[in-house]
Amino acid sequence: MKKFNPALAIQDIDSLGEFKGVNPDITDSATFTFSKAQTMTDTFQGKTEGCYLYSRHWNPSNKSLATMLAAMEDTEAAWVTGSGMGAITATILQLCNSGDHIVSSMTIYGGAFAFLNNYLKKFNIETTFVNITDIDAVKKAMRPNTKLIYTETLTNPLLQVSNLPELSKIAHQYAAKLVCDNTFTPMIVTPVHHGADIVVYSLTKFVNGKNDCVGGAICADLDFINSLADVNSGTAMLLGPVLAPQLAASIQKNLHTLHIRMLQHSKNALYLSKEFKKMGINCVYPGLPDCKGHETFKSIMNQEYGFGGILTIDLKTAEKANKVMEKMQDSGVGYLAVSLGYFKTLFSNSGRSTSSEVPEDVQKEMGMSEGLIRFSVGLDMDIEDTFTRIKNVLSLYA
Repeated sequence: MKKFNPALAIQDIDSLGEFKGVNPDITDSATFTFSKAQTMTDTFQGKTEGCYLYSRHWNPSNKSLATMLAAMEDTEAAWVTGSGMGAITATILQLCNSGDHIVSSMTIYGGAFAFLNNYLKKFNIETTFVNITDIDAVKKAMRPNTKLIYTETLTNPLLQVSNLPELSKIAHQYAAKLVCDNTFTPMIVTPVHHGADIVVYSLTKFVNGKNDCVGGAICADLDFINSLADVNSGTAMLLGPVLAPQLAASIQKNLHTLHIRMLQHSKNALYLSKEFKKMGINCVYPGLPDCKGHETFKSIMNQEYGFGGILTIDLKTAEKANKVMEKMQDSGVGYLAVSLGYFKTLFSNSGRSTSSEVPEDVQKEMGMSEGLIRFSVGLDMDIEDTFTRIKNVLSLYA
């Protein structure tokens, strides 16, 4: 059997426009006509295929992007949303009802943590947060009413590596779903090949790669995607997390360069992480052999694409981290900004930015230093020059 390759899966998708343009058409209609009234009725009842009703339900441009994302993730189907949080919230609310329980990694994106820890309480849905790398802790947290385990392939921002095969076994023992956010590792890891049931994305990041739009995706089996789109009970239909078709078309074009970009992000991040180690700086990157999750990551990765473009360094105090980041920006290293997957290197102090929704006592419990800097390493042509600039900045605050 031929080994699955996500880049080849994308390459095999025919996405020509209606008049054989090399790019897919952009369908900016909010509503669509029917030649027969009965067909409209049947479409509302979910009895037809290939018919478009209203762009909150399906749109040809969004459908085209979803088809390509499903190919990349090797799932039966996919759905695109207006943001990564739209994908996460729609998925979780589709799986859970009042009185249900969730087991989640403690170390996840701050917005997802806030949704699980704060927002879901009003629906009487409880979340137990655990160290996702502690398999015994995950097992102990499971309950008869647990509906899902939620994790990130590579957790934000501590870069813990989720053991997807083991987590899948635990989830399925309880008839629960394993939901995995793969935003940090597109193409590098194919979660469904390791037991994940549903894969969610912020398309804003590496997948799009330009930081010029916000989008999300849900990749899963056809039954789950159809349940999201159900006009009576589907969260994607009823809550309306719609991606604009113009953005869908733009993201789809960028998918064709994703494999090239991930290789360069990975190459540059590996170089920086090795140099940080030589300096004696506490650096976490899954490509380093002494990284705690290195072997687990190797066991689930598609090795053609490297270990990804995200690394962290610990400067111990927020004051020092802030001074270093400001000076790095002034020195042309990159930008002091949240988000990731951009051309340029982006860096931020996680505890004061993308993880600020996580209470300080929980940050301490998970081991997040106040001086942690997360780097999204860019596509720099001369990464040695980039490191020289970083090294010069760090020498000022030694």
